[in-house]
Amino acid sequence: MNRRKAAVAELEGRIGHVFHDRELLERALTHASVGDGATKVRHYERLEFLGDRVLNLLAAERLMALDVEAREGEMSRLMAALVNYHACARVARRIGLAEALRLAPSASKIGARENDTVLGDACEALMGALYVEGGLDLARTFFLEFWSEEFSRLDEPRIKDPKTQLQEWAQARGMPLPAYKVVNRTGPDHAPSFTVSVSVGEHEPELADGRSRQEAEKAAAMAMLLKREGT
Repeated sequence: MNRRKAAVAELEGRIGHVFHDRELLERALTHASVGDGATKVRHYERLEFLGDRVLNLLAAERLMALDVEAREGEMSRLMAALVNYHACARVARRIGLAEALRLAPSASKIGARENDTVLGDACEALMGALYVEGGLDLARTFFLEFWSEEFSRLDEPRIKDPKTQLQEWAQARGMPLPAYKVVNRTGPDHAPSFTVSVSVGEHEPELADGRSRQEAEKAAAMAMLLKREGT
């Protein structure tokens, strides 16, 4: 048994489901980079689209069951904590999804297998595949087991992200809101790298890189905060 085949078998063992439709599972585990420059390859993007909707439904269903008096605004806040690429990437790591992914060698070489965005997307694709294979009940069983740790995090005190901190810092000093600008984008579509600048009033702009625009903006905000700390 080759290394990836063993990883796929281990993945199925962890999630407690062996796929009857092997092509469906393979599609859920195939990154778009595999098709670059080759014959048309069926990858996971369509399943990711479906899985995102299934995940949102299951998270909303569970939140409503946990607190029948919760207001819409509070549930929306909790949903944002449960359904995002970081949470999906953590689930992907718990089930060993990274090792089972089918990636182009070039994507593996630049670290796509450990990238939160890639792992989060693949986790949603797997959710979509579970829904296609066994309907909502199968997807729900997976969700309830592997999102349990994410639900346990909901009561933890939350540290504000750097963009929120920078905005509050600027407002407290009567400055305009931070302005973000993408100054460079490199890399292939499946693994881009962004350079973003942030400026606040007359302060010198700060630059930072990230594997997504959002990640780069947060890094730039943190750089600005660290530079201006105490001012």
